Amino acid sequence: MKRIKGLLLLVWICTQALGASEARRVTVAQDGTGDFRTLTEAVESVRALMDFKVTIYVKAGIYKEKLVIPAWIQHVEIVGESAETTVITHDDHAKINNMGTFRTYTVRVDADDVTFRHITIENNAPRLGQAVALHTEGNRLKFYQCRFLGNQDTVYTGGTHTSLYFEDCYIEGTTDFIFGSATAWFERCTVHSKANSYITAASTPEDVPCGYVFSHCRLTADEGVTKVYLGRPWRPYAYTLFICCEMGSHIRPEGWHNWRNPANETTARYMEYGNTGPGADRTGRVAWCRKLTDKEAQAIDASDVLKMEL
Repeated sequence: MKRIKGLLLLVWICTQALGASEARRVTVAQDGTGDFRTLTEAVESVRALMDFKVTIYVKAGIYKEKLVIPAWIQHVEIVGESAETTVITHDDHAKINNMGTFRTYTVRVDADDVTFRHITIENNAPRLGQAVALHTEGNRLKFYQCRFLGNQDTVYTGGTHTSLYFEDCYIEGTTDFIFGSATAWFERCTVHSKANSYITAASTPEDVPCGYVFSHCRLTADEGVTKVYLGRPWRPYAYTLFICCEMGSHIRPEGWHNWRNPANETTARYMEYGNTGPGADRTGRVAWCRKLTDKEAQAIDASDVLKMEL
């Protein structure tokens, strides 16, 4: 009898351990057919420091929320029905009650190991100042087939020494609409300029080997937009690389700007390799933007740059 009880106890322990590692799924639907009506409620239901994966499936709809994914949760995946029909939106901008840039986000991700799929994150504030759609602080964040809509400062990649991966995404904006200190890889993304201005404003720390890498991306623009810079350094050691990208004619011949500080030309790490299209012509490029060698380009790998599994 003691032996049978012992075996039963062992089975129960194993069952509990397996249950703890199983994935959990919840559904968000505005019409009440899911587990929650808002993403905020769904995120708040996730247990702190859990050891299993949670998938939050979001049905089509426009969710006006200011969503924060806190640092004490992890291994969360947020999946929309489609990027075109599943939209998280808000409209804060920097001039509202002196809010400043870093409180204007629509979605802020402080947690590590979070994945977004098939969803739009939008800041639809008018063009009155900085208005962040996505603000990241967490590490090993991934975005697949998502859209990021806004004007100035659409995507803020905060979190020094953190890594982000964007694949088949659409990112639009006016000025510095991809900016920050994180290491971020953009694979086959469409980067769309809505005004004559700057695409990137990296603030890569000096001790971080890579900042922004745009690989096989398409650079497009609104009609009438003809004078766009690839980037300007928000901090002196900004790192930005465009590799095998298609650049429209809206890209300025010089390509890069020193942010009215000539000293940045000696420290900024701006590079190009294998790009095509009218905007990729290097005959007018600034002298302080370097062209990679074949050997250097072949050595650049997303998994190595980001130090995470893709």
